[in-house]
Amino acid sequence: MTTIGERLLAVQARIEAAAHVAGREPSAVSLLAVSKTWPAAAVRDAAAAGQRAFGENYVQEGVDKVEALRDLDLEWHFIGPLQSNKTRPVANAFDWVHGIDRLKIAERLSAQRDVHLPPLNVCIQVNVSGEDSKSGVAPDALGALAQAVAALPRLRLRGLMCIPEPTDDTAVLRARFAVLRRLRDELGAAGLALDTLSMGMSHDIEPAIAEGATIVRVGTAIFGERVKPASTPVSTGPA
Repeated sequence: MTTIGERLLAVQARIEAAAHVAGREPSAVSLLAVSKTWPAAAVRDAAAAGQRAFGENYVQEGVDKVEALRDLDLEWHFIGPLQSNKTRPVANAFDWVHGIDRLKIAERLSAQRDVHLPPLNVCIQVNVSGEDSKSGVAPDALGALAQAVAALPRLRLRGLMCIPEPTDDTAVLRARFAVLRRLRDELGAAGLALDTLSMGMSHDIEPAIAEGATIVRVGTAIFGERVKPASTPVSTGPA
């Protein structure tokens, strides 16, 4: 059976190959291991293989893992939609939040972040495919939201995040990712220096890197196929 360490090496090889094809340095792309639904023991295995950054989608599950693995030097990212009544534990347990799409969520994270902690790194999720069912701010509303989030204390706006519609059409995926890159560049021209494009998952690492991804969020290709517990709500977050 393939181990988590072996799968990590395979994913890292994909990242390196895609970066070389795109004329980019592999070191410019960070791997975020999406460990949602997997036990703390699986995270320990990945950490033993050298992985440091992990992503979670469910608040209580994520907080529990952060607590259980405090003996390791890990970086924790919360990914996907966040309800306003669950911002406090996320504000103080995590290092990053990907998926802000409303000012209210950012304001609560800002107000609830412990002043003794470093600023919380945040990304704004953009609905690049225009799906009604998909979370994320519309591209034409991004500028105002980004300026408002960037002005909040105890937050550091790092960049943008997206989850395109599921498709095997590489051209479509590249077009969606290119939208996010263009929006990041437009915000930069408007005075917001952003360094992060969080885009690309297990099935679309290569087109994401071709269009400038700096963080790819990979779960299935590292940990294997997930079996969702019956009591766990279906997540719209990345895999």
